[in-house]
Amino acid sequence: MYLKLPPPLLMIITFGCMYLLAQHWPLWVFSFWGQQAVALVLCLLGALLGLSGVLSFSRVRTTVNPHKPKNASSLVTSGIYQYSRNPMYLGLVLFLTAAWFYLGALSPAVMIIIFVSYMNHFQIEPEEEALKLKFGEAFSDYCQQVRRWC
Repeated sequence: MYLKLPPPLLMIITFGCMYLLAQHWPLWVFSFWGQQAVALVLCLLGALLGLSGVLSFSRVRTTVNPHKPKNASSLVTSGIYQYSRNPMYLGLVLFLTAAWFYLGALSPAVMIIIFVSYMNHFQIEPEEEALKLKFGEAFSDYCQQVRRWC
């Protein structure tokens, strides 16, 4: 698997870039009533999604390590995974979206797009290849029924 960075570390780096963009190139600054509340709600939803994903994996005693999808002992399709194939990654995107609202500038949004693109290409696609090899048609059927993100 040609994975480069652990997703939480990538999210932290992305947030740092968002912060720098907001500070040094704050294209279209915005502020509205409830902006911080929106950021907080998105952050909490992100945490809930991530935690739900981790709990679903621990219920069936399989690995959450994104570096070793071949070590997965079970294909998790229940719980939050019946709605999204990647709720933990979606949670990270919600954290970044919360940060974008909190920072209040348009320019950091480009980093969210870059993060999602990177995750699709360097994280999710290699994981899906490994899971398809491991679980075969069951994984293919799951991919047909459940969206990658939401």
